Amino acid sequence: MSYTGPPLDPFDPFGAPRPRRSPLRRGLTVALAVLVPGALVGWLAYTTFGPDGEDDGGSSAGAATGTASAPRWPNPGNGKSGLTAPSGSTPSGSASSGEGSSGAGALVGKVVVIDPGHNPTNIEHTAEINRTVDIGTHSKECDTTGTSTNSGYSEARFTLDVAHRLRTLLQQRGATVKLTQDADRPYGPCVDERARIGNAAHADAVVSIHADGSGAGNRGFHVILPGSVRAGAADTRAIVGPSKDLGKLIAADFAEATGTSPSNYIGGGTGLVTREDLGGLNLSTVPKVFIECGNMRDSKDAALLTSGAWRQKAAQGISEGIVSFLRG
Repeated sequence: MSYTGPPLDPFDPFGAPRPRRSPLRRGLTVALAVLVPGALVGWLAYTTFGPDGEDDGGSSAGAATGTASAPRWPNPGNGKSGLTAPSGSTPSGSASSGEGSSGAGALVGKVVVIDPGHNPTNIEHTAEINRTVDIGTHSKECDTTGTSTNSGYSEARFTLDVAHRLRTLLQQRGATVKLTQDADRPYGPCVDERARIGNAAHADAVVSIHADGSGAGNRGFHVILPGSVRAGAADTRAIVGPSKDLGKLIAADFAEATGTSPSNYIGGGTGLVTREDLGGLNLSTVPKVFIECGNMRDSKDAALLTSGAWRQKAAQGISEGIVSFLRG
């Protein structure tokens, strides 16, 4: 943290005498000398460990690695994430006319639906989640159990934890927030019902939270955008544009908040992937994206995903992207 104020030593190097300080000024100087280092220590501790030091579900070694500063992998582009927000959008946290875009009340009147991928008890209902449903282009399984880290921390637990953190952040900004599931049903919902929940809520934005299960060495996040689909009950033409704007903003803010980079195995380094085979996107009539926050099968990514402090950063990044999108 650099000091940008006046020189700390008021002595004039060109020969002017040092001004005599009053007793009051000496007292203030002593007080500042005590308070400033303490404030710096507190700030550094916060930025290192985050607001929540919880390590839920991962090994202690992996959690400790994730709680420390996240790695900044090589990136294309701007040296941070290689991602840029759509032109004309308001950068997250910047001030607009009246109130800052991330301030309390910024999202009053807005509805956000959070879709935590999978369900912790899907594994107990394989027959039900294996039945097929129509997603417009074809039929697909109702849902899946999701993936997990090698140590057994499940994607379903991860997505629900991030969803809870994200809900809190968005509610603090005044948004009405709904979850498609909160471990409050025996399985699912199915992918078609997940889309209907967002549609019925007339959501201004929907984000489906996931973590990938790719091979070891494959690292990073990616945001999945809906392709242009018109088949059966699916017609995404009206939401392709706004969903892409939402996805770009989330990708940029997620990279900034977590210090992680776009996927090195899909998306060509952009952090963005378009798909036409996901029922949750095909059947949506409101702006919606998926985010794969990292790869649970890579040990380095898993160390981050199992860290409560990192999950808080992930929720913060997703939140800032949503705020930027909804504030225009």
